[in-house]
Amino acid sequence: MNAQDVLRLVRAEKLRLIRFQYCDNGGLMRCKTTHASKLATRIYEGIGQSLALGAWTGADTLASVEGMGAVGEFRLVPDPDSFAILPYVPNTGSLICNLIDVNGQPWGADPRGFLRRMIARLADKGMRFEAAAEHEFYFAREEMGKYVPADRSLCYSTIGLDEQALVMDAVLEALESQGISIEQFHTELGPSQQELSIHHADALRAADNICLVRETIRGVARTFNLLATFAPKPFLDQAGSGAHIHFSLWGTAESEYPNKNLFYASEERGHLSQTGRYFIGGVLRHIRALLALTCGSVNSYSRLQPHYWSSAYGAWGFDNREAAIRVPSTFWGRETDLVNLEIKSADHSGNPYLAIGGLIAAGLDGIENKIEPNEPQDVDPGNLTDAERERLGIQRLPTSLDESLDELERDHVLIEALGPMLSTAYLAVKRDECNFFKDKTPEEVAIQHFYKF
Repeated sequence: MNAQDVLRLVRAEKLRLIRFQYCDNGGLMRCKTTHASKLATRIYEGIGQSLALGAWTGADTLASVEGMGAVGEFRLVPDPDSFAILPYVPNTGSLICNLIDVNGQPWGADPRGFLRRMIARLADKGMRFEAAAEHEFYFAREEMGKYVPADRSLCYSTIGLDEQALVMDAVLEALESQGISIEQFHTELGPSQQELSIHHADALRAADNICLVRETIRGVARTFNLLATFAPKPFLDQAGSGAHIHFSLWGTAESEYPNKNLFYASEERGHLSQTGRYFIGGVLRHIRALLALTCGSVNSYSRLQPHYWSSAYGAWGFDNREAAIRVPSTFWGRETDLVNLEIKSADHSGNPYLAIGGLIAAGLDGIENKIEPNEPQDVDPGNLTDAERERLGIQRLPTSLDESLDELERDHVLIEALGPMLSTAYLAVKRDECNFFKDKTPEEVAIQHFYKF
């Protein structure tokens, strides 16, 4: 879709407001809106936004970053291909934006711009990246001044499907109307916890889709007097919610292996190629730092506990749901297309552009430097002794956001990929969030994340 297509649709649908949206370093969707009558100009020139928003945190505080204060601005310049009509609010459309400086160049602190750079690095090597997320979330309702699960359904139960059938049908209709293809849906382990899987897409659209799914589910839930929360650990006594990212690597049309799944090898265990193993090796080499991007909140680390299927150790395995990287089994007859990897240590508090871009940077390091991963694990790594894990090269993942940020600061590959402006801003934002929550109880942390994600 191009700008003229968007303008025609806006006129035909008689829309009034268009949201110019972006996901910030705090992992939250922010936006400004334009009246439809002004869109013909603003779709090209964008809308101004203060440079301070690059240092705005998930706690709605301003981190201290040189050059990101009261002076200066960037532009929210929309990607026309991201246009959607929002079915859960009246007469409104949305566009996802790139952050552009006042000289018309990509702004160095733009998370979406970072992912675009990583996509370009892959393209230079004749590769492209596809991804999709498994979206876990809770439906909650307010009761006596606090949020409680909307029902008491059990894992995979049909009772849970019946309880939330109306709201979920509205959710699915709203997503389909925005061009998002649904794969699977089921109730999850916690009461009124849901899991929705969508179809894979190229890396940029996959990150856009993660944002759109979260926005749509929350928006539709509100029309049913429910709150949909994507917080990693909204209820401390219940299962956490992840955003497991499934991904695959493909040869470009112009490459030596045009449109071939580069993770596929017919004779190998799980049909996993050597390229796939190197990619795993790169991710595991950087996993402790990568966590700062994929699990980007203080609340995330209440979820990342052993024996909770969220991954607590830097291990990988075939259909091992306690490993940080899982190689899912494929369906009969479609092995060539379906070999993919899943990173389980990811949730919705991580900015998806940073998470996917970081995955690409880590995986590329593995491919370029032929990094072999440790041996695949056929057991829960949490059941091994400390001595066994040390012998196998399996590290405990960070247990706090502060710890993962320390790892990120020391990781030259990821810091170089992010670039000086984005890495400085991101670290400052997340350090500020850590400081904000340092004196809060786990219950207070959970409550404050409950309605933000």
